[in-house]
Amino acid sequence: MGTEQQAKRQAGARRRLLSLVTASFLTLGAGVAFLTVPSPASADPIERCTATTGAIVAVDFGPFGGKVERGCDTTPTTGYELLHEGGFTTEGTVHDGPAFICRIGKGASGTRYPTADKEDCVLTPQATAYWSYWIASPGQKNWTYSPLGAMARTPRPGDVDAWVFGGTDVGGTSGRPAFSPDDVRAAGSGPSPDPTGPTGPPVPGTGTVDVPAATRWLTGKLTDGERVVDDGATAPNHFLTTEVVYALAAADRESTAARKAARFLATPSQTDAYAYPAGKEGIPDATAAARLALVAEATGMDPRAFGGHDLLGDLARYVCPRNIGDGENVDGCLTKGDFRTTGQSDAQAMAVIALLNGGVTPPAAAVDRLTGLQCEDGGFTGVLIRAGEWCDSDTSATGLITLALKRGGGHDAAVDRARAYLKKSQLPTGAWPSAPSMTTGSPASTGWAAQALRALGDTGHADAGLSWLSKHQFPAGGFGFEEDDTESRVFATSPVAVAGAKSDLVALTAKQADPKPTPTGPTPPVPPGDGPDIGKGVAYLTGPKQLIQGRYYQSSPGFADYGMTIDGAYALAATGTDNATLRNIVDFLDKGGKDGNGRGIHDWTMIGTKYAGGGSIGKAALLAEAVGRDPRAFGGRNLIEALATGVCTDKDTTSTPYCGGKGAYTNAKSVFDQSLGVIAQIRAGESAAAAEPITYLKSLQQPSGAWVSLVGKDSDPEVDSTAMAAMTVDLLPDAASQAAVDKALAWLATQQLADGGFPGASGDSVNSAALAVQGLSLDAQKYGTQIARARRFLATQQNADGGFNIAKGGQPGSDIRASTQAVGGTTGISFGNLTRSLDGTTPQPVPTAPVQPSGSPSAPVIVTPGEGAGSSAGSPAGAGGGGLASTGAQVGGLAAAALVLVLGGWGAIRAAKRRRGPVGGAA
Repeated sequence: MGTEQQAKRQAGARRRLLSLVTASFLTLGAGVAFLTVPSPASADPIERCTATTGAIVAVDFGPFGGKVERGCDTTPTTGYELLHEGGFTTEGTVHDGPAFICRIGKGASGTRYPTADKEDCVLTPQATAYWSYWIASPGQKNWTYSPLGAMARTPRPGDVDAWVFGGTDVGGTSGRPAFSPDDVRAAGSGPSPDPTGPTGPPVPGTGTVDVPAATRWLTGKLTDGERVVDDGATAPNHFLTTEVVYALAAADRESTAARKAARFLATPSQTDAYAYPAGKEGIPDATAAARLALVAEATGMDPRAFGGHDLLGDLARYVCPRNIGDGENVDGCLTKGDFRTTGQSDAQAMAVIALLNGGVTPPAAAVDRLTGLQCEDGGFTGVLIRAGEWCDSDTSATGLITLALKRGGGHDAAVDRARAYLKKSQLPTGAWPSAPSMTTGSPASTGWAAQALRALGDTGHADAGLSWLSKHQFPAGGFGFEEDDTESRVFATSPVAVAGAKSDLVALTAKQADPKPTPTGPTPPVPPGDGPDIGKGVAYLTGPKQLIQGRYYQSSPGFADYGMTIDGAYALAATGTDNATLRNIVDFLDKGGKDGNGRGIHDWTMIGTKYAGGGSIGKAALLAEAVGRDPRAFGGRNLIEALATGVCTDKDTTSTPYCGGKGAYTNAKSVFDQSLGVIAQIRAGESAAAAEPITYLKSLQQPSGAWVSLVGKDSDPEVDSTAMAAMTVDLLPDAASQAAVDKALAWLATQQLADGGFPGASGDSVNSAALAVQGLSLDAQKYGTQIARARRFLATQQNADGGFNIAKGGQPGSDIRASTQAVGGTTGISFGNLTRSLDGTTPQPVPTAPVQPSGSPSAPVIVTPGEGAGSSAGSPAGAGGGGLASTGAQVGGLAAAALVLVLGGWGAIRAAKRRRGPVGGAA
């Protein structure tokens, strides 16, 4: 949509769910006994939870001969707390800890289901038999599969949560609760919100946006008056340049600055670089082609002769003729009517507008496709989902698609519903939030909503938005992403300037003037670009609140999250700015350190048991290799031998150990797991022993170049797995392997969102963007522009404390796992080449304390070579849960895959191969 407020529009529901499985799951290391929560508190009376107070939780015990039981908590802080304060008890798995909910019971003495004879709750349950997590907001008639886990989700007043045993698919379209949200709401919750929305604006709306100041600031962002260049870079940011053109043209259709920038974009070399990455005769990048066509229309140039291309002709030519699966698949196509190569609704809408304003009738299927993106509440999703998939309304997408449908005509019902959604989602302040769950305003979302409502005649609502915006304009004229942002951003300022000029994207591109000449010029080199503050990120990761006694992260008090701890070590190894702390973590893992429950690293890898997983063993081995330790004697075990002997001979996904296929590692349930094992074996000089695992991994690559997420189960391609697999296969020197990597990177580049981020499970995902940087850095020369944009995106998600959000527009606040991934990923260093010498470091002793006989959590046992013992208690750290959903981890209908990235959290960092230029420095 051309703004940075694409928080919820990033990934198709499938990629959204799978990526969260891979990237945001709490890696809760294995315990020696099942961990259960204390007896539940007495639940608040159901009637005390209303539409404005508290939240309801419902658990369906039907599969076990019971009924649907409800509970109320008037002051829930998380979905996990709501479940327990509502009168239920839970039990986690041995491997993953209490956050992965394996059993649920009613009351302190109630039986927890499934019982031990049905599910041992040692490893992650199978996809067809687990507790899935569903949510509904006030007035919502249908359930939504939670994009966050119970420990990460904050219920709002009037919310309803549901836990259902069984299974669901990756899109959350099957396995829904058999009851509706209204069936379990408390009596007196009140009727659903009026679908027609409010009748008047929330505030009078007296302030106005200083448009001249905004355009001056935007003009000042143009290098040589013709292009936006990211800080620290020399290559043009084409996307941001188009944003500036729209804003300048909205303020003045004769703007010389807008026309100069447009002529720069129309330089053939620039048009080719931005819109035709597959070559002049290849399929265009639909997002870029649509944007450039709108630039031409806004500045009086000819979109049919722009940069040597007929942009409108190419857009109309490359529309998907059929749904995927209906006959022979078409590259770049998911659903009939999609403009090929785009996965986002903003590009679909912009292409429709560009065609209409250019005098070309869009294919009917392309316009109808937009109506299929409308959610139950009337808003539109930012993702090109298929029918029945998870639909989450996004304010910016709703504004843009509404403008497109109004321009096209014939879709009055959809436009009316969208209009009502925008009016009822406006905050009392006059602002609009970037995501439905947000309670604060977003300038960009407010700009898009105001554009649409003014075009529909709702000037009161639009003016109320401008009044709010006037209070959040910086002195220099720009606007931030969110109302508490302290820095001006082009992404946010552009749609606000258009709205402030009382125009909209359709209006500013509707008229055409005389075509202007299109001078040519050289293409600047592509640098890596600016990125997050690594020093601040490392300080956050190593802070005492996060890193318990400087040794490990924990998921719950006394319970080490070994997978996330290794992710943190990878990040420190990639940056090289705190080798002393890295040494302490490695010593803790290697020399017998124990957490407060007496668990060590191999209580998590489960090496030597039938539950041992190639992913967790490979992850530990890779860390040993990265820092110069012996993976054949790490933590007292031979990890390389365990990988060699833990290879499946056939497929068996119903027994323990789990086997995805011949050549898969035992209990490896994801491409991440498989990749970590293969990297560890190759780096240990065991390429021959890894031959079958390598063959199996390569067999999972799709014709598009992407890798699927899961092993042994049907799943869809996604960014995280593709980046990880590409880094793995890149270690193989043969031509076929290198060609497979090239194809994977080309696919990754097509997944980048307009704001520079990448689609992930929780939306515009920090994790996915970080992994994409690492993957694309394998060929930094070719993908420098995409890398620079992704690193800039990561910088926007860094908080004042140095940590990172899970996703843009999601629940705000720094998250440990997301921060490990962002810090390491922004360096661009590959897992396959990650190296950090610990020479010159010395152990820093931490007092030790014995594990209490009662089994209650105690201070961790820290074993440091040559040091004595003492005692000290560690304080709980905020677990890096990322987004957990379903059973406490986002399984997306694939509970068996919940460990996908636990063991293989992206965690690692890879250095670009020598034939591909490195980015961000070497380790």
